[in-house]
Amino acid sequence: MFVGIGYDVHRFVEKRKLILGGVFFDHPLGLYGHSDADVVLHAVSDAILGAASLGDIGGLFPDSDDKWKGISSQILLEKIMELVNGKGLIVNNVDIIYIAQQPKINKKKKEMEQRISEILKVEIGRVNVKATTTEGLGAIGRSEGAAAQAIASLVQK
Repeated sequence: MFVGIGYDVHRFVEKRKLILGGVFFDHPLGLYGHSDADVVLHAVSDAILGAASLGDIGGLFPDSDDKWKGISSQILLEKIMELVNGKGLIVNNVDIIYIAQQPKINKKKKEMEQRISEILKVEIGRVNVKATTTEGLGAIGRSEGAAAQAIASLVQK
């Protein structure tokens, strides 16, 4: 078994769609980034890349390359899964925590788990999404942005 952790954070801005875990949220602010800034999928991507010893998302898809500008994080994660599967590895499970004051994700948590399961090609029970706030502390507590952490385990095919 191979284990990796991932973390990502982005600030909130106006005039951007908010995508979390591959799911659209109707929210007045979106997250700023070179891609669609899906902090949940970015954390999952780095956790999987770490477990497979394949570097990190910024190394594979640098923000200095306009080829990746505005790209869906789902597409990036699909490309990562091709690399991981090419090494003879598959995802065993992923545990994710979304860290933000807003938006609340509870109503879409199952949809997020379903979408991530589809991208990773694993049973839905192998993906867990949860959330917490920072109790008003720091930049995230002031609703200036959102973060996510993930841990992934991989096994040989």
